[in-house]
Amino acid sequence: MKPTFSLSILLLLLLAALSSCGSKYNEKQLSKETPTRGNIKIAVDEAYQLLIDSEIVVFESIYKYANINAIGASEDSILKLFMDDSVRLMITSRKLSASEEAFLNAKLYHPKTTHIAWDAVAFVVNKSNGDTQIRYNTIRDILNGKVTRWNQVNPVSKKGDIQVVFDNQGSSNVRYLMNKFNIDTLPDYCYSAGSNPAVIDYVEQNPNALGIISVNWISDPDDSITHNFLSRVNVVATTPEVYSEGSNFYTPHPAYISDQSYPFIREVYAISRETFSGLGSGFINFLAHDQGQRIVLKMGMLPATMPIRLVQVRKE
Repeated sequence: MKPTFSLSILLLLLLAALSSCGSKYNEKQLSKETPTRGNIKIAVDEAYQLLIDSEIVVFESIYKYANINAIGASEDSILKLFMDDSVRLMITSRKLSASEEAFLNAKLYHPKTTHIAWDAVAFVVNKSNGDTQIRYNTIRDILNGKVTRWNQVNPVSKKGDIQVVFDNQGSSNVRYLMNKFNIDTLPDYCYSAGSNPAVIDYVEQNPNALGIISVNWISDPDDSITHNFLSRVNVVATTPEVYSEGSNFYTPHPAYISDQSYPFIREVYAISRETFSGLGSGFINFLAHDQGQRIVLKMGMLPATMPIRLVQVRKE
């Protein structure tokens, strides 16, 4: 009896061990990261938070085992996270510099940059402010300190000193405008509100304010957040960069971003430092192809890779 009993116990132990090994193997396989499975943390310029949040919702609804945690912050902050290897994917409005690429290459990282959208910097004013058409050169002069009062924008304006408000000191909105107008220091009537939504709050409460935000925050009237913002401020239209008397005024609409009638446009990039085909690579592929590009268009931005058809409707 003893040998039989020992043999039975041995067989049971062997089966349990095999079952345990199989279980561990399956768990390991399930946790293995692929382009459509796994967990990843990415950094997103706050200017594009609404866009990327919408992209993630759709991506995760398609790929049930994908979990993407998007950290929204200023351009300076997300670049630091990326360079410090705290994240391996960031969404930003600028490419890496040659020195930044060299730094990563020295660590055996070879970043890949993918153009995913065209964006615009938008200007907003208080609902009581009727000056919703401001020439390109006037915006330039407001930011370089030459135009400081609303009656310099419009001689009949009853508004007082202009108060320029933007999201934060390290934002892509500020960097873009300072680079575009070759400005080293903004005038002392320019203030940081802390975020794009805070800019809307400030402009709504201050009749003399001129707000600077990313168009992503005011471009989708079907979205509850952007619809709310649009109902609280007026969006400014401006002239093309090359101005002639009688030029039309254009808002940051995808059609006018497409033909570059609106002068304050820029590219949006997804930059990855993944060394393998992981979830970051899968998400970038989604962003750059049909479904992701349709979301870009719905959010009021211009797709980078998907052609769009502009239809002109004539009034009879």
